[in-house]
Amino acid sequence: MKLSKIINNLSKPSIIIMFVIVAINTGVLIQPAMAERKAISKNRANIRSGPGITYDILWQVERYYPIEIINSVGQWYKFRDFEGDIGWIKNTLVDDTLTVITSRGNKVNVRTGPGKKHDKVFMVEKGVPFKVIQKKGKWLQIEHADGDKGWIYKDLVW
Repeated sequence: MKLSKIINNLSKPSIIIMFVIVAINTGVLIQPAMAERKAISKNRANIRSGPGITYDILWQVERYYPIEIINSVGQWYKFRDFEGDIGWIKNTLVDDTLTVITSRGNKVNVRTGPGKKHDKVFMVEKGVPFKVIQKKGKWLQIEHADGDKGWIYKDLVW
């Protein structure tokens, strides 16, 4: 029997169920598009309004600033940051370093160890980027570009 005859004899709900089964088996429905995460690899980088140096500079970011790649055009990445802002950066200014940025509250504590029982080393404001050195449960050991290190609770960063 031809496939077209089989499909013509099926009811609309049966066709939908068959589509869903095929989609699940091929991974179409269970593999959402995942944005690629990158980090600024230079001490300072210009974020532009479009893919090229002739576009306006919107703002500047420092080393370890994490970004989520949306698209690429030539050697330029279109990205979203922790606040949802969109910008463009040249691909030679980023790498795959695991980084985070403080995203909760006005000031957050960075501690000597992974837990609230450890002393505070320093406090940071929202929007400070760090390289992740290691993870321990819900705590991250982090390092700022200036060399300051400590531990921060995972829910306080993006």
